[in-house]
Amino acid sequence: MRRRGSAHWVVLLALGLCCAHRARSRNVLLILADDGGFESGAYNNSAISTPHLDALARRSLTFRNAFTSVSSCSPSRASLLTGLPQSHTTCCCPREGPVGLSRSGREGEAEKTPLGAGHLSLNQGPKNSGDEWEQAGRDPGCRVVPWLTAFPPQHQNGMYGLHQDIHHFSSFDGVQSLPLLLGRAGIRTGIIGKKHVGPETVYPFDFAYTEENGSVLQVGRNVTRIKLLVRKFLQTLDDRPFFLYVAFHDPHRCGHSQPQYGTFCEKFGNGESGMGWIPDWTPKTYNPQDVLVGGPLTMSPRRLPTLPPLQSGGQALLGTHSPASGCVPYFVPDTPAARADLAAQYTTISRMDQGIGLVLQELRGAGVLNDTLVIFTSDNGIPFPSGRTNLYWPGTAEPLLVSSPEHPQRQGQVSEASVSLLDLTPTILDWFSIPYPSYTIFGSKTVELTGQSLLPALEAEPLWTTVFGSQSHHEVTMAYPMRSVYHQGFRLVHNLSFRMPFPIDQDFYVSPTFQDLLNRTVAGQPTGWYKDLHHYYYRERWELYDRGQDPWETRNLATDPRYTQVLQLLQARLAKWQWETQDPWVCAPDGVLEEKPSPKCWPLHNEL
Repeated sequence: MRRRGSAHWVVLLALGLCCAHRARSRNVLLILADDGGFESGAYNNSAISTPHLDALARRSLTFRNAFTSVSSCSPSRASLLTGLPQSHTTCCCPREGPVGLSRSGREGEAEKTPLGAGHLSLNQGPKNSGDEWEQAGRDPGCRVVPWLTAFPPQHQNGMYGLHQDIHHFSSFDGVQSLPLLLGRAGIRTGIIGKKHVGPETVYPFDFAYTEENGSVLQVGRNVTRIKLLVRKFLQTLDDRPFFLYVAFHDPHRCGHSQPQYGTFCEKFGNGESGMGWIPDWTPKTYNPQDVLVGGPLTMSPRRLPTLPPLQSGGQALLGTHSPASGCVPYFVPDTPAARADLAAQYTTISRMDQGIGLVLQELRGAGVLNDTLVIFTSDNGIPFPSGRTNLYWPGTAEPLLVSSPEHPQRQGQVSEASVSLLDLTPTILDWFSIPYPSYTIFGSKTVELTGQSLLPALEAEPLWTTVFGSQSHHEVTMAYPMRSVYHQGFRLVHNLSFRMPFPIDQDFYVSPTFQDLLNRTVAGQPTGWYKDLHHYYYRERWELYDRGQDPWETRNLATDPRYTQVLQLLQARLAKWQWETQDPWVCAPDGVLEEKPSPKCWPLHNEL
């Protein structure tokens, strides 16, 4: 009996240790670039050295069609950390279940939308009903929820523009963010780097080293400091799982704020006189003639000799084209000034890449890397023309690597699914098996996540084809509201303030690229750019692009009669989404939204 009792206790002890290990084994590391793009070997840019991102890609599912919901720093970060966009939800399909696990494989009929006459006419949408509207509202593999008419318009997040200084935008006090929910569920939370959101009560972290209590250069660009802070976080771990958010400040521009360190702070910490020294960084400088275009359009196994053959949806992925040596991204002027700008950006991306390697090594050394979901992405497009603050492809398309130790079957593959950064909060909640709470911010309308977990995509390719986007502000002076929908290769952009010139933010204005573009335009010299400033400033109200035939988005098809049906269906889809998600701008620019007795657009007769 004694022997049997001892064996019994050994079994119980083993089971207890196993269960304790499982309870501690699910962690999350979220790594965010600041104004980062596709400048990495993981996305077929062979001119830049990013060995650590490339190695992470070999252990990840690489998303080729990932998009931010808003192309501005604070709004994007707030959206990422809440699953709620800056003004309304941004996704292609409603969630099922408490967290919204998947858009694929759901059955059910789309609901017909009870639109009153004139509602969509104010937004240039078709007066659809029946089958035509049902087609516009349906997404393959997902069920469309009924149109929400019973509730007044509601802001979802409230972070309309930048958080810092005079801009002073903040999320609503009642928002329940990811770190708040994780902390309540017993997950230890930490942030290292650029926070750029508030208030603190909405975004609390147990462990925080950010610009709020230190230098953003030190916590966001000094990779040695970042490494030591990660080590400190891991050394103070208790038995709880953890969520660690490492938000690099690279490769953000710094010509506006710290010009002594170069246009991208590429000189910061390089050991030169007055620049300081980052011990763990080996600076790499790049020749302006060596910059290359990279990104999803160039992704092909032939361009990634250091990676295993990339697969997409179970089939070999063929790139649209391969970049030629010395070719800048299509949306950047091909001039010496712009090439030098890109070369400086490459240096800071290389520093971030080395920092990512240090962060991952700290997790590996602590014995927790193999228990950790690792996600890498960026907040918005790169700070070049058509990039950040725009809803074109260069402003919204983001790198996204998702590496799960529990989902090895698609590691090293590429997904074609259209996904949003709003999907990251549902993904992380799903990873920790935490349901999203039922609560309200304004009125009686329950806040809901409309993103979905990406974990099912790590097992099989989903049929996700639609994402929405919105932009309202960047700096406080940059009001230029836009809404967009990207569906099956077509992008529709609605410029609500189309009679105003498109605004330019401060740090991009002083950049070598934009100053050179201004000077060349004023002097009447060739700009080396695919656009001109007049058409960049003054945009049509509706812009429709077929990216399959026009990947540069230069041929606006909105007035082409051959695309009338496509235009109307996307307009209807966009308007329906705005109504469903309580967008305060749903009636703009030619109507006013009145909430009582029921939400309705009233015409302004303003000749628009």
